[in-house]
Amino acid sequence: MSDDRKDDFLDDDAFDPESGDLRLVMKAVDAQDAQRLFDLFAPLHPADIADILEQIGPDKRRALVLLYGAEFDGDILSELDENIRDEVVGYLRPEVLADAVRDMDSDDVVDLLEDLEESQRGAILDALEAPDRDAAREALSYPEYSAGRLMQREFVAVPEDWTVGQTIDMMRASQDFPDQFYHVFLVTPQGVPTGNVTLGRLLSSNRDTALSSILEDSFHSFALDEEEGNVAYAFNQYHLISGPVVDTDGRLVGVITIDDAMAVLDEEHEEDMLRMAGAGEGSLSDGVLETTWQRMPWLGVNLVTAIIASLVIAIFEATIETLVALAVLMPIVASMGGNAGTQSMAVAVRGLATRDLTGANVWRVIRRETLVGLTNGFIFALVMGAVGYVWFGSLMLAGVIAAAMVINLVVAGLSGIGLPALLDRLGVDPALASGTFVTTVTDVVGFFAFLGLATILML
Repeated sequence: MSDDRKDDFLDDDAFDPESGDLRLVMKAVDAQDAQRLFDLFAPLHPADIADILEQIGPDKRRALVLLYGAEFDGDILSELDENIRDEVVGYLRPEVLADAVRDMDSDDVVDLLEDLEESQRGAILDALEAPDRDAAREALSYPEYSAGRLMQREFVAVPEDWTVGQTIDMMRASQDFPDQFYHVFLVTPQGVPTGNVTLGRLLSSNRDTALSSILEDSFHSFALDEEEGNVAYAFNQYHLISGPVVDTDGRLVGVITIDDAMAVLDEEHEEDMLRMAGAGEGSLSDGVLETTWQRMPWLGVNLVTAIIASLVIAIFEATIETLVALAVLMPIVASMGGNAGTQSMAVAVRGLATRDLTGANVWRVIRRETLVGLTNGFIFALVMGAVGYVWFGSLMLAGVIAAAMVINLVVAGLSGIGLPALLDRLGVDPALASGTFVTTVTDVVGFFAFLGLATILML
């Protein structure tokens, strides 16, 4: 590259992937300057390169992938959002894709394969060596979102009667080790894991120390068909770093590490957040039509619930015509109830997801949220009572909106906790349906209480 051309690139601010400054990368891609692209990407973590690919449009992404060529490796693929990853796989030349997949851990290979179409899946399987291909196919035979899909086949296991010295000697002599591992697993002659030893304890102990005497306290194994959400919960609950996966005979067949377990937790939390907002399970890379179809169902449900709330208002049409001030104050009552219900609902959905909210404490939490709603109701009743009196000069109207505020905030606290708990007991995802139901309840109760009290007391 000429000095003038280098200066043209370096005139810009330093490249910072976290701030989204992609000008230097885009200049290199537009100029088809592969060497400059290699230089920019050389100091970056694969996750940063994946972020860049996710932030640009399809045309630029295709040009970047083709220009980066053989430098593209499996670590970048494993960091990509699954929607973008499918697209990128289609751009890679077969030989580049084969090299990238060979460098990936077995769990990352399975994660890549399960989201691809059959034609792409076959191309990747063909690129693997026979043992790895068979292992990948076996992993894909396990239920989706199970420990069998999540585990990796690379682990270190030794007989349970070995010493530290024997283990270290074996590790030094072996040429077939995982790139990263945290525990050495102890197994019986039948291959059943009985405990694990951390590398720190192993390296700090005398050579003649029996491994069975330095076992880690936290040891938890998982069945192949264990739901991955339960796996992630166990890692978080018991502070695990890695955990063995066993077959139906209890034999060690794989290991799950904390990075994979935490990825599951992140995905579940993200999914809950999107579902509570009725935004589906999409990502920023989804197209307009795909995003529209994901959001349309819950917008339709919301329309139905809004019509129900409007029907309540229609019942009191004559009251509103007589007392126009009610139309001004109605949105305040509904809005306060909706926000209070959302606060309680967020607490409930989070508690259910982390399993902190259970049948043993649900009534205590419901009572607490109801009392919180009552307390806040009285506080904001005083505020709105004063506002209503100053605004419209009617003491009776001030009393009506104050009473409606108390009623709606109590119902908001009760429904915000109670409805998610009930839906969870019925086997319905509380994050998916709670928001719509809670909003409907607070709107209907708020309008009915406010307009009903006004009709009884002011007409």
